Amino acid sequence: MLYIQRIRELREDNDYNQTYVAQLIHVDQTTYSNYELGKVRMPIECIVKLARVYNVNLDYIIGVSDVRNEFPKK
Repeated sequence: MLYIQRIRELREDNDYNQTYVAQLIHVDQTTYSNYELGKVRMPIECIVKLARVYNVNLDYIIGVSDVRNEFPKK
């Protein structure tokens, strides 16, 4: 599964709209929409922010694992 599918699923599972998530990661809604559509590659910094927002590890978001482990604590 591609990360673009995962970020959309996570957003929908949390009942968030694109505008809200875009605000959380400090991008425009149009930019976030382009991430979900696969038109623009999402920077790793944004993927890390999403992992923190959804409290899942990066392996889950990028599709390396299907297990939703929590985001590592410092």
